[in-house]
Amino acid sequence: MTLSNKGIAAVMQSLRKAHIVTDRDKVFEKQLSRKFKLGDDGELTHEPVRVTAGTETSGIAFIEGSGGGKTTAILEVLRNFAPLEHSPETNAPRYLHVKVESPATLRSLGVDVLKKLGLDTVADRARVYEIWDMVRHRLKKAGVTLLWIDEAHDMFKSASGAETENMFKMLKGLMQGEFPVVLVLSGTERLSKITSIDPQVNRRFTKIRPAPMAFGVDNARIKGLIQGYSNKAGLQVAIDDDAINRLIYGSRYRFGRCVVCIIEAIECALYDGATTLEVKHFEDAWGAREGCSIDQNVFTASDWMAIELEDQGEEISAMPVVKKKIKRKKAA
Repeated sequence: MTLSNKGIAAVMQSLRKAHIVTDRDKVFEKQLSRKFKLGDDGELTHEPVRVTAGTETSGIAFIEGSGGGKTTAILEVLRNFAPLEHSPETNAPRYLHVKVESPATLRSLGVDVLKKLGLDTVADRARVYEIWDMVRHRLKKAGVTLLWIDEAHDMFKSASGAETENMFKMLKGLMQGEFPVVLVLSGTERLSKITSIDPQVNRRFTKIRPAPMAFGVDNARIKGLIQGYSNKAGLQVAIDDDAINRLIYGSRYRFGRCVVCIIEAIECALYDGATTLEVKHFEDAWGAREGCSIDQNVFTASDWMAIELEDQGEEISAMPVVKKKIKRKKAA
């Protein structure tokens, strides 16, 4: 049965709201639990564990290429992490999520954190150290014990040597003192390279690096994901391993991008009035997002692994070549 535009929109909203629990979620939740104290009843509290003779907290660095799914995983885990879910004093969560706006300076980042904490205006004459003193004070007042800085690699994108050093001092300062917080930094591989410059910063963070998807290893999981989403949309599925390999490659081996492509292919199928999700729907969805010609579309090209993809990062060059590919059958 062909759905109306309103019906399709409702299906798409439902698919986009669905969260797929992956190893990212499980590993992050496990490490997060280790950063907070147990109460007398054996339950986790919102109080950070202090290390180094009780003088500081520790943090988590979640490192993955753009489109891998790290932001979604962190957000879902934090939303459902009971110790940080709600502060009775403020009726707000005990965690704060701040996304770095590029290009960032120590001052601009501090101002952004203060805005998230309810202070919309900061005097132009305020010194940087005064801004971060206000940040620490407001975090304490709000009962926030975890600060998540998303796109953290952009904190250092255009910084000078002195600015980078001051960024490091700020990170260490937030994890020390009377009211230290647990820091979560999420970003691309560049984040790891930058934080490793300062051994004192680097040792304070547990690193999470999800493995990129791989041919053969993830095919069954992706096939199940396609089937699950298609079932919700009322579609049959006609997708083989060759198409899944193409999907993995076209998604830069990143799980989040793979999910987006699947959902957009289903949208194409629904607007076509199709009853079955087929490769041509992935071809349309991927081509529209990439803005590429037919011969550069990974779902139509015969030598699809020879196609150079924008924003392919280190994952592409590190992956082995598929020795045997299942070719699509041409329509009679």
